[in-house]
Amino acid sequence: MIDNETWPNGMPRVGQAAERTRDVASRDIALFTEISGDGNPLHYDEELAKSTPFGGIVVQGGITSAILNAVVAEDLPGPGTVFLQTNWRFKAPVRPGDRITGSVEVTKVRADKPITEITARVTLADGTVVLEGDAACYTMPIGRV
Repeated sequence: MIDNETWPNGMPRVGQAAERTRDVASRDIALFTEISGDGNPLHYDEELAKSTPFGGIVVQGGITSAILNAVVAEDLPGPGTVFLQTNWRFKAPVRPGDRITGSVEVTKVRADKPITEITARVTLADGTVVLEGDAACYTMPIGRV
């Protein structure tokens, strides 16, 4: 059995949930391009982007999914947590100016290792689902500051 020292916020429980909300800005596109090298014109060229099924500028998928990194690393399971595996399905575009909410719910907790399985979803302020999927997370003990 895992002791509570392994789980910074206590051992998660099936059904436990957490979420975070943030506003997406045009600056996020530039920062993500700097980090990743993803300069796809869908993220920068308004005229080209308008002519696509997206109908306008969209942010990189990594910006959309990044809010889930924050939820698992900061909230549930919490500090010391990293993704082992993710399975994301992008359902709708996110644009600069959108407010997104990333939410996770625990579906399984291993008693023999600090591994948690979650379902994940990112939605727009109007409730549109833009990403959904599942993931496995590993939580390692870390020193507290």
